[in-house]
Amino acid sequence: MVAEPAERADRRFADRRDAGRQLADRLKAYAHRDDVTVLALPRGGVPVAAEIARVLDAPLDILVVRKLGLPGQPEYAMGAIASGDVRVLNTQVLQQLAISYSAVDLVTRAETRELHRREKLYRGDRPMPPIAGRQVILVDDGMATGASMRAGAQALREMRPARIIVAVPVSSRETCHLISQDADEVLCARTPERFRSVGQWYERFEQTTDEEVRCLLATIPLSVHSL
Repeated sequence: MVAEPAERADRRFADRRDAGRQLADRLKAYAHRDDVTVLALPRGGVPVAAEIARVLDAPLDILVVRKLGLPGQPEYAMGAIASGDVRVLNTQVLQQLAISYSAVDLVTRAETRELHRREKLYRGDRPMPPIAGRQVILVDDGMATGASMRAGAQALREMRPARIIVAVPVSSRETCHLISQDADEVLCARTPERFRSVGQWYERFEQTTDEEVRCLLATIPLSVHSL
């Protein structure tokens, strides 16, 4: 199910926290439940998700996603890995280009090291929170092509959640509908006709720092470790 925008498509968000509060207002059906987890795609998705988690009284954590680029063409994705040691491969691409699984494994090992480095940076020694059987709200600060979100949702599906709810402040209209193939519910607060970039729909769109990510994960009242 794709939720259509309730606000004017040309209205910009003040910043990521403002965007998170507006999304949270439309996610109140998931408030104060003991089966909801909010996961953010770092870094930009974390301030948005933190506001959602705060309003819904839900635990917050991250889902780190790393694209698996083709050997020699790293910008072209043949799959992705995500937190929880999940790997999703595009078998059609692998077959069409005759990419061997040994080549895939080589790229996977390199990207896994970087994924674990980022998880360590943001989460410390805390493990990935329990996902199976839970209502998971997967958040980013916007979607252009939606490649990272699609990879995250596909990887998340491997963890057997009860439901995946993708929530973003702004998205191209095409991407918002495309992501519905990978999620049970999609909430795109803005789907402007003249979409060029995510940043154009924010008054302030400074880069989210690693320190801000760590701080937000540490200050959400409900810890994932109390689940």
